[in-house]
Amino acid sequence: MAKQASVFLKNPSLLFLLVLINVGLAARLNQWESGLRLPTEKDEPQEDIDDQQLGTRWAVLVAGSAGYGNYRHQADVCHAYQLLRKGGLKEENIVVFMHDDIAMHELNPRPGVVINHPQGEDVYAGVPKDYTGEHVTAANLYAVLLGNKSALSGGSGKVVDSKPNDRIFLYYSDHGGPGVLGMPNMPFLYAMDFLDVLKKKHAAGTYKEMIIYVEACESGSIFEGIMPKDIDVYVTTASNAQESSWGTYCPGMEPSAPPEYITCLGDLYSVAWMEDSETHNLKRETVKQQYETVKQRTSNFNSYTFGGSHVMEYGNTSIKAEKLYLYQGFDPATVNFPPNELSPDTHMETVNQRDADILFLWHMYKNSEDGSKKTEILKQITETMRHRNHLDGSIDLIGTILYGPVKGSDTLNSVREPGLPLVDDWQCLKSMVRTFETHCGFLTQYGMKHMRAFANICNSGISQSVMEEVCVAACSSHDPRQLHPSDQGYSA
Repeated sequence: MAKQASVFLKNPSLLFLLVLINVGLAARLNQWESGLRLPTEKDEPQEDIDDQQLGTRWAVLVAGSAGYGNYRHQADVCHAYQLLRKGGLKEENIVVFMHDDIAMHELNPRPGVVINHPQGEDVYAGVPKDYTGEHVTAANLYAVLLGNKSALSGGSGKVVDSKPNDRIFLYYSDHGGPGVLGMPNMPFLYAMDFLDVLKKKHAAGTYKEMIIYVEACESGSIFEGIMPKDIDVYVTTASNAQESSWGTYCPGMEPSAPPEYITCLGDLYSVAWMEDSETHNLKRETVKQQYETVKQRTSNFNSYTFGGSHVMEYGNTSIKAEKLYLYQGFDPATVNFPPNELSPDTHMETVNQRDADILFLWHMYKNSEDGSKKTEILKQITETMRHRNHLDGSIDLIGTILYGPVKGSDTLNSVREPGLPLVDDWQCLKSMVRTFETHCGFLTQYGMKHMRAFANICNSGISQSVMEEVCVAACSSHDPRQLHPSDQGYSA
């Protein structure tokens, strides 16, 4: 059985760090046992598609964050790249977005090496640097998907130049919030903008089918109520429209990162699908089988209270009957592996995506032996928590001013019925975000969780002028120089 644990009990003096970390406790999970079959064991006939009929496999891999505290997102993407290359996808057909600031980071105990599992090999070597640093943007992602080189800004220039018979695999790992996915450079990726790109791609007739995997908090909200079933795209998300996704392989947890690491190595949904693909024959395993396995493991075997989430599916579910190799390729080394077997009911310790940065800072503080650095880290932790409290308090106050003390919180946090989109007017949502950030400061990856509040303000008919007046009043005491979007751009 799972039991609750805290990574902070070893240092009770740091009481302020106990506020937000959610940990799930479990026995160690070993995903490296594959269950080989003997050559004499018979399998069902394999119905391979010839190369001409198959077309080209394309992949777009996106790590939407930056900073060593977000190590796991780039590690996820690098791991995915290696998996696809072993499956036979050509480098020229895989487009990689990552900030590329962790492999050589001063805090990386293995310079030039990135791992995605406590006993994992380096997954960084050979990964192409297509779009890095300032070029990891939503606009460049849209241009890549549409094959529109003229719309690119920087980067390698590689795009998905797909043809009608080609298949596309898109994998995204980062922070998210209701209706948005993060990017290291502003603005965020907004659900309706992304859906418009998918519809344009379909209208152009330049792919046969597409599969999308999304690792992010509230990632279901990107597709809930707006994802068509008739554009030949199948989607699974790490969480539903109103819950967090989870980091794993973290220091001090089980399974733990190696002792020299102070940051999480992976994400629960992401390692679930990749470790499943690595230990099975993808010419025999279906998309549906992987979905069911990942759904069970990401739920932490139905222990949602202790760090699991509901994997969701959207779009054209008929694609689930297809074999995974059509999208992820086939590694000949897995030919004798079984098609799919559910993992034993073993749990993994996890941390809420939004609290992983605090966990990282705390481990950095705990391990530092330099007094001046320790003071600086403590200041960083304090400022991070103070800004979180400011964002939460400002949203609460705005709700009280708009709807009164009784209905304010309920109105801002209300969740629509399944099948309905987050917001009716997506431009209104962007306007409300910009208005808030102008007067109350940058939302940050933590503040993305408040996107539902802005959506509900739009859904209730509040005008932008009223919102501006309320934000001025609610944030009148906020220092406008502190984390202002003028420094790094607006989220919308």
